[in-house]
Amino acid sequence: MTITRSSGGGTAAAARPRDPAAEEESRSSAARAATTTRGPRRVSTARRLQRALPGFLMSAPAVAVFIAMFVIPMILACVLSFTNWNGYSLRFTFIGWENYIHAFRNPRSAQAALFTGVIAVAGTILCNGVGLAIAALISGSGRANALLRTVFFYPYVISGLIIGFLWSAMLAPQGAVNGVLGAIGLGPLPFLTDPTFAKASVILTIVWSHFGFNMILFLAGIKSVPAEYYEAATVDGASRGEQFRSITFPLIAPVFTVNLVLTLVGLLKAYDVVLALTDGGPAGSTQTIVYQILKDSFARSALGLGAAQSVILLIVTAAVGLAVTLIRRRAEQKVVDD
Repeated sequence: MTITRSSGGGTAAAARPRDPAAEEESRSSAARAATTTRGPRRVSTARRLQRALPGFLMSAPAVAVFIAMFVIPMILACVLSFTNWNGYSLRFTFIGWENYIHAFRNPRSAQAALFTGVIAVAGTILCNGVGLAIAALISGSGRANALLRTVFFYPYVISGLIIGFLWSAMLAPQGAVNGVLGAIGLGPLPFLTDPTFAKASVILTIVWSHFGFNMILFLAGIKSVPAEYYEAATVDGASRGEQFRSITFPLIAPVFTVNLVLTLVGLLKAYDVVLALTDGGPAGSTQTIVYQILKDSFARSALGLGAAQSVILLIVTAAVGLAVTLIRRRAEQKVVDD
């Protein structure tokens, strides 16, 4: 029984049964309103760190390896590029920008840079062109296509040195290729002794060993295109060539960008095939930048000069990769807009 006071100053008694559920709901509503008024509850710094700790622990090994294998050597290379360190003595002198000046003025560096550029441009075009063509031809199902994918990809998993030695034996003056050419009356060709033939041999060998990687990426892109698009195009009477040009190629544009950047950056660092196939000859015509860096650093005991050339190559490679990526992203956006 609850006693209440009336407006006239008297009291009135009214029987009001208490409802515990209603009172609890009223208190909950008041609490929610107060929370809304105060704003979202802030998470403490300790709680945030506790939540982020598993991610830090799982990524720590990869970060440590990256720092140990890339960041620290890069910093040391930048420091050593300003010294005359020979790689053996513990004594060295800081000589400023002399190594960089020598690297730009050295005619061997200019020749090596030019051939490296030729390898990068021609190799990128050929690797992506051949890889895309073969991927389009063997993208269907079937045991024959599966076998061809393995055959074409297999050279990529072989070491570049082994590939270089293999083709060196085949392209030698008395090798298998000249033996076949002599048998059909074409005579032996100077694949490794003439500068022009040697450059072409290096480029084609690198393309043969690398295009399988591009082919696999293009295959993955082609397989990701929905089949409904091809079915609709077939109903409209489009040929396979028209379907590839209007459907496949625009939809795998991001894959093409990745292939382009990876191949270009990788070929700027080519040296293993050159080392085993021609050893930079004849007369230094097939030397690349990385080949010359190794030769200057170890054969000529000029680690400071080699470090300066490595820093230059790192900057050029990063700039080229970034420029190609931006250009391709704009092209992709244009395709989407059209």
